[in-house]
Amino acid sequence: MNDTVIHKIIRWYKRPNKHWFVDLYESLIVIIPVVFLIKTLIFGLYQVPTGSMETTMLVGERFLADKLTPYVFGPKRGEIISFNDPNYKYSKNWFINMYEQYVSWNVVNFTKRVIAIPGDHIQGKIEDGKPVVYLNGEKLDEPYLNKFPLIARLKNGKLDYRSYDPKYSFQDQPFYRLSQAEVARAKMYLGDHSMRYPATPAISHREDIDMYDVHLGPNQYWMMGDNRQGSSDSRDWGPLDTTKVIFHGRIIFRIWSMDSDESWWILDLMKHPIDFWKRVRWSRFFQILH
Repeated sequence: MNDTVIHKIIRWYKRPNKHWFVDLYESLIVIIPVVFLIKTLIFGLYQVPTGSMETTMLVGERFLADKLTPYVFGPKRGEIISFNDPNYKYSKNWFINMYEQYVSWNVVNFTKRVIAIPGDHIQGKIEDGKPVVYLNGEKLDEPYLNKFPLIARLKNGKLDYRSYDPKYSFQDQPFYRLSQAEVARAKMYLGDHSMRYPATPAISHREDIDMYDVHLGPNQYWMMGDNRQGSSDSRDWGPLDTTKVIFHGRIIFRIWSMDSDESWWILDLMKHPIDFWKRVRWSRFFQILH
């Protein structure tokens, strides 16, 4: 019976003398829901908006995410996961709530690494002046942490921090091109705080941000950025509760990389058709992420 119904639908769709506009309209009716389901349930594309995962992920990079695995098996320790802003206040209306969680562009996506999963005991301590993490009583080895200092810049009225390799000039930086004038302006405001260094206590509104002792509940995950000096993560907002926030995907593959803050690369190309190509990070294309 199902075959008969399917064959009837196919014959109806391929009926002769159909106007091209009708054909296009009917194709879109089929294609758009299929694309939406694939994007919502199977694969997703993500752009990095902040430097919280440097230098594993840089601002301006695009990634492919596996959405199915976290739904079925749950996130594993060490995986990089995308999820909605845990501080966002969702509507109590069911329909609006679903829209906000799965569709809305107004809800910011966070991308962090899973450090601990439900049932784990996670501790943050300062040992010999360095922040360390203990997972279930054992010190955690974290080779993915950002090993470079952060330098402040004041660009277009916006103050931010970017990973900085002192071995290279501002223009030849491997991560972000930096302007000496932008760095100088930031230093005028921040003084000695214009630099942040790895393996040191994080500079934050809380002096004890690197010190915590948490036993995770059944639906709780401890999420942290690889760039500990520039990440808002579970140290700030506590365990991620999956009864309130859904996971969007496991980041698995870097598609391409460019030193740009634009949401759409085509806009950057139109604004800077020559300089655009100089800011492409060719060495960071098509890489599996760990």
